[in-house]
Formats: sequence, C-alpha cells, structure tokens
Amino acid sequence: MELAANKWDGEIRWGAAASFVLHAAAILLLLLLLPKTEPLSSPDDGLSVEIVPQETKSVSAPEPVRAPSPEEVRPEAAKPEAEPVPLANDPPAAAAMPPAVPKPAEFVIASQFFSEKVLADPRSKRAREALRQLSGSERNLQLCDLEALEQVRRVRPAMAPDTLAPYAMAAEKVSGNSVEVKGGAFRSKRKWYNIQFKCELDAGSGKVASFAFLVGDAIPESQWQEHNLVADDGPADQ
Repeated sequence: MELAANKWDGEIRWGAAASFVLHAAAILLLLLLLPKTEPLSSPDDGLSVEIVPQETKSVSAPEPVRAPSPEEVRPEAAKPEAEPVPLANDPPAAAAMPPAVPKPAEFVIASQFFSEKVLADPRSKRAREALRQLSGSERNLQLCDLEALEQVRRVRPAMAPDTLAPYAMAAEKVSGNSVEVKGGAFRSKRKWYNIQFKCELDAGSGKVASFAFLVGDAIPESQWQEHNLVADDGPADQ
C-alpha cells in the first residue's frame, strides 16, 4: 500500500513538472516568434504649473507711542524698578524622532500599452498565428506576458528582458479577462528578476485595457534550478 502511494505521489510531481515545462515552452515559442523591437520614444507631456499667490493678511499699523505729560508723572508715585525675572531653564532637547519606515514599493500604472503595436508588426505574423491557436485564458496570459516585457523595456532601459515565466515562483491567476501574476520572473542579460503585474483585457477587442506592474529584486542563482530557470536557451541563444 505504501509503495502505491509513493508511486502515485511521484506521478503527481512528474505531471506538475511536465505541465510547467509545456507552458514555459509555449511562452518561449511565442516570444521567439516576436521580432526584437527598439523602445519607442514617447513624447514628453509637459505639465503646466500655475503658481497661486497666497493671501496676505493686512497688518494694522501700531498706535504711536505718546509721551506722558508732567502732570501724569509724579515722583512720589514712581514705583521701584521691578526685579529682573530669572530666565527659565533651557527647554529640554526635542525627543529623537524614530526612523522613518520605508514605504512599500508601489506598482507602476501604465499609461500606454505596447503589445498590440508589437503584434501588428509584419515580422510578428507567426506570433499572431500562434496566439490564435490558444484558448481564451491561455491567450490572455500570453498577451499580458508580452505587455509585461514591453513595459519593463521602456521603464527600465538598462534591462533587456527576453523571457518571462509568469508562474515561476507562484501560480498565476486568470479569471475571465483579468490576469494577476504575483510570483512571475523575467530574464534579462542572463539573470532572473521577480515581477508582479495586474492585467485587464477588453472583453470586445481582446486588447490590453489596463496594466500595472512591479519589478522586484534579482533571484539568487541558487534558486534557479528549483524553479526551472535557466540563463539561456542553449545553442540557439548563443
């Protein structure tokens, strides 16, 4: 009985690994079919700044100081000079402020989407045909993966991402036209980095309608094998 359980557990692990490899191969095939594009320069939208002057309160002029008349001052009524008031002790030093807690990293909300433009390129014909062969949820995931790579290229010009594994560190979530990746990884210059993103697609056109992402730290090379991450794609990538 124990032998059968071990065999069943082994088959489950083998099936999970095979599913991961098949999905990764599909994503890699699609990305290889896409042409390498140079980042498009977007016009710098200038912001108009209006300086609003602050309201100044009118300060009333002080009343002039009037010298007293001789009748008002009587020598016998003059009061002795008041003793000087002792100075108060120096105020206690201000309590040391606690160190500011660093704010958690915030998602970058995309104002432009690039996956449609990349796929419209004549050189992306084979990639477009490959997308048509995929089911709805798988197609949505692949399209959002492509959008993620293009967004990283433009926000991080020093990076050159060429592959993305949306479920490398944690399973992705695809629900209808919504894709959420919390444990994704992308490769840039033979190194892997964490990435999260949220992607919404238009129900009618199937195009990306909203996108937000967060690039994380580099993934230690000691974890690559555990998550099926490789530095290159073999001889074809040399």
